[in-house]
Amino acid sequence: MTDPAPDPLPDHLPTGFDVLTSDEQLSAEVFEALGIVEERLIESLSSTDQLVNTSARHLAEAGGKRIRPLLTILTSMLGRGVNDEVVQAAAVMEMTHLATLYHDDVMDSAPLRRGAPSAHEIWGNSVAILTGDLILARASQLMSELGPAATHMQSVTFERLVLGQLRETVGPQGGEDPTAHYLSVIGGKTGSLVAAAAWLGAHYGGCSAEATGMLQQYGESVGVAFQLADDVIDLTADSATSGKTPGTDLREGVPTLPVLILRQTAADSSDPDAAAGAQQVLDLLAQDLTDDAVLAAAVQAVLEHPATEASWGVARSWAEQAKDAIAGLPDSTVKRALNEFADSVVERER
Repeated sequence: MTDPAPDPLPDHLPTGFDVLTSDEQLSAEVFEALGIVEERLIESLSSTDQLVNTSARHLAEAGGKRIRPLLTILTSMLGRGVNDEVVQAAAVMEMTHLATLYHDDVMDSAPLRRGAPSAHEIWGNSVAILTGDLILARASQLMSELGPAATHMQSVTFERLVLGQLRETVGPQGGEDPTAHYLSVIGGKTGSLVAAAAWLGAHYGGCSAEATGMLQQYGESVGVAFQLADDVIDLTADSATSGKTPGTDLREGVPTLPVLILRQTAADSSDPDAAAGAQQVLDLLAQDLTDDAVLAAAVQAVLEHPATEASWGVARSWAEQAKDAIAGLPDSTVKRALNEFADSVVERER
């Protein structure tokens, strides 16, 4: 008896591409290229083994913004444009990201991802972990086909991803500044992969080494900005669309930037009133946040405190760093789109 054939490719693309650029022609070109990437992605995740086919495609078919392949496509357009190598690199970037989500959800015991049950909730921890490993193996195979430069970029990036996760797991060490630690974590977990996506698009699109380096730095900074914004958006998450309860990070005790700023403010003896106000919010966070009503009150208190607006300010500063990184590139529709994208990642759902 033969194994069943893989399911057909989806006839849809994930949402989120509309934030790219106000230029309709460029948006259409990018959207068309992303459609090709999406087909390559699903094909690369497919298998004749039904369990593997279903589990490996589970998160890809749940949706997502696809910002990593989007930047791979867009940066290639600063050179010769999209080709098969660019498409393959873009698919690998999303595969690598997806694999980390399988592992993250096991580590965090997250019940939902992108509004759907997490893989470990459906198939158990072992299958979820092994599925993530399988996706990484396939991603590495595809990247090796692009040559040594791509293989090196993939290996360096994955090392940074793992080190970022490890540093998040163990927390600040030996008197390390908590905010610096937090930024290093998201630089490893998010910035590194977005930077690699931008580098690969530029490299295989035929950009100069100088331009490729600028775009890599752009990707690093815009990735950090994206994650900083995501962590604040966690406080206002729409559970109907995101599958997350507002304040999930607070409930799980994850010290994102608003909480770190609250702690800094509470410890500042130079302004007793501000310190007292921050401590009141921290006292709310120390209560039983498994109670939905208590969590809602804590979320509201954090949102109303200046720490939240200060966090948005930090996110915006990283978006500005991203734009500064490519300031030396000649003006073009693509460069303007990259600047618009940097702004959009810190202005969504505010």
